[in-house]
Amino acid sequence: MKIAVLSRGPNLYSTKRLLEAGRDRDLEMTLLDHLRCNIVIEQDHPQIYFQRQKVEDLDAIIPRIGASVTFYGAAVITQFQMMGVMSPVTSQALLRSRNKLRSLQILSKNGIGLPNTVFTDYLQDTQLLTQVLGEPPWIIKLLEGTQGLGVVLAENQSAAQSVIEAFNKLKARIIVQEFIAESSGKDLRVFVVGGKVVGAMKRQAASGFRSNLHRGGTATLVELSDEEERTALHATKVMGLDVAGVDLLQSDRGPLVMEVNASPGLEGIEKATGVDIAGEIIEFIMKKVTANVGTGVH
Repeated sequence: MKIAVLSRGPNLYSTKRLLEAGRDRDLEMTLLDHLRCNIVIEQDHPQIYFQRQKVEDLDAIIPRIGASVTFYGAAVITQFQMMGVMSPVTSQALLRSRNKLRSLQILSKNGIGLPNTVFTDYLQDTQLLTQVLGEPPWIIKLLEGTQGLGVVLAENQSAAQSVIEAFNKLKARIIVQEFIAESSGKDLRVFVVGGKVVGAMKRQAASGFRSNLHRGGTATLVELSDEEERTALHATKVMGLDVAGVDLLQSDRGPLVMEVNASPGLEGIEKATGVDIAGEIIEFIMKKVTANVGTGVH
């Protein structure tokens, strides 16, 4: 079996672990920089070239697509899918998960708990926010933000007005969410592979309200409640992802989904849980490819 990891970072922990886990299982693993993949579109004959060589005989790909190159990365995934190559993350699922607003709409439609949220192209005052979200503090997020960047805590209406006006002047699209006080500075990251939870950790902020590990937070093993596990599995399913990291807030009204990440990092979750998450992903892909070969489905 031949599997390619689509990644621009050969030295990144997640990339190295996926390659290692595949090779430990005697698979032929290769690394492809998706930005250097050239898409050739011909009638009934989709092709991809990498470093002037046609990419052939792949059974599966594992996309590790950065947020800044989502569009091209999704196009590469689509092309591989057209070539009959299995992917645990489809192009449509990637695009849905990267669009924060679309994700929230999908999750809301499917009855999944979320922080109350307001999205507007241009908000002139905070009256509507108070009406919908209650009194501040509020969380203001860039729709294109990632790893805790582009997230601001507005402690009062005056601060919120100033931040919103600044983002409006930059023509930056934002969402405003209620602040869940009981979960301030901490959240859960639940890792789902093939419809089952394979690991979960609690992330705690070093200071402030953002718990992202990239922002200096720490992670510890956590045992999920039944409701938290059901929420993570349901969120992953409705987003159409076979591999995902679901970020949950523990609130007084139950678990609330912040985000469903289509390309979650492996380092924090593996170190916090001691689970071979990369191996779980490889095992799932192996079973999926074998099942598809048996049924003739790609």
